[in-house]
Amino acid sequence: MRTPLLALAALLTLSFSARAQDIAGTWQADGKPQRVLKIRKDAKGYRGEFYYLGDETPGQPLGSNGVSSVSFVDGTIKFSLDKTGATFDGKLEGKTITGAWKTTYGQSQPLIFSRAAKGGEWVVDPSPHKDHFVTVQPGVKLEVLDWGGSGPPLIFLAGLTGTAHSFDSFAPKFTAQHHVYGITRRGFGASDAPPITNENYDADRLGNDVLAVMDALKIDHPVLAGHSIAGEELSSVGTRHPEKIGGLIYLDALYGYSFYNPAQEDHSVDSATVRRDLDQLFDLQFSPAGTRALIAEILATLPKLQTGLQQMWADYEGMPETPHVQTIEDLAGNRIFTNTRRYGVAPTPILAILARPRRCQPHCEKPFMQKLMAAEAAHAEAFEKSSPSAHVVRIAGASHFIWRSNEADVLREMNAFLDGLPH
Repeated sequence: MRTPLLALAALLTLSFSARAQDIAGTWQADGKPQRVLKIRKDAKGYRGEFYYLGDETPGQPLGSNGVSSVSFVDGTIKFSLDKTGATFDGKLEGKTITGAWKTTYGQSQPLIFSRAAKGGEWVVDPSPHKDHFVTVQPGVKLEVLDWGGSGPPLIFLAGLTGTAHSFDSFAPKFTAQHHVYGITRRGFGASDAPPITNENYDADRLGNDVLAVMDALKIDHPVLAGHSIAGEELSSVGTRHPEKIGGLIYLDALYGYSFYNPAQEDHSVDSATVRRDLDQLFDLQFSPAGTRALIAEILATLPKLQTGLQQMWADYEGMPETPHVQTIEDLAGNRIFTNTRRYGVAPTPILAILARPRRCQPHCEKPFMQKLMAAEAAHAEAFEKSSPSAHVVRIAGASHFIWRSNEADVLREMNAFLDGLPH
């Protein structure tokens, strides 16, 4: 009689042990930033989503990072973030996981995750939006946030490495008079990252993604508001399809990749132009006029490119080697910068809100910063001369994330611009 009872007891013990060792659930690590790991279990094992909290605004998420596999062997838990490459290696001790966190570029640091009690989970995404995933190309889906609202549509586009969640706190402030959306570009956040090729990350390809989302969700004549590198998507759409949009808002997004000033060097745009022209030169069916036009553009660009390369060569002299592993987002960002284009001014209503002169402490008096700010000032002046109807607003001392450092100013200018558009 004892044998069956002992076997049953052993079975119950194993069952309890298995449940006790189940790591599925929400784990939280305090600090700056706070971190949240949501682990789930399926037929293939453990996987999950990882979140940073506290991007300049408390409680605002930086966006999720996929964790395609969480290793759990003999109490040791290991995982890495799919896109950024950060890793964690720790030991499960009851309701905590104690270990070391290492980013791609930083030193290892101690980190303790605690299992969140039911009802005690930190709010990962407090912003009132719906999530969509829209196919913009075979095999490529983009994350689209929909904050709702009534009135003409407004679409936010984030800067490089940012996601639609960059506007989680800001976008809802427009829903009283607009239907507000946000798009996470390919290669970043929860959006798909297609192979890192020139074609997949070309400036016009990114612009076409925005158009594809507009078409899929039947968004009619939206105003596009973009930060930083999103300026090239604004200019791509605005110069090629002005009839499809209601206006453009550049949030400190007026740089060489969004408006090309022939009087200034731009390493990214000039090198991309020469590379494309050389490729096209040998792809063209023989055309004397077409060939001469391409050669003329190459010859006109080469002196500027040479000047820029000489400056880069001087800047890198004596710089120490800092080897690191590039993440998917690094590679996507690099490919975006190597596939910029020469855009002029779009024939559509434009508002440009610029951090000019930018927040620069503690480097304001250093020669490189003085040179940078002078170039930015000259670029903004060239844009104004090329587009007298555009409204350019300069906010002195603002940060590059201008809608955060100077929210009231940006809200005022955006609302005035939006209210003045024909509906």
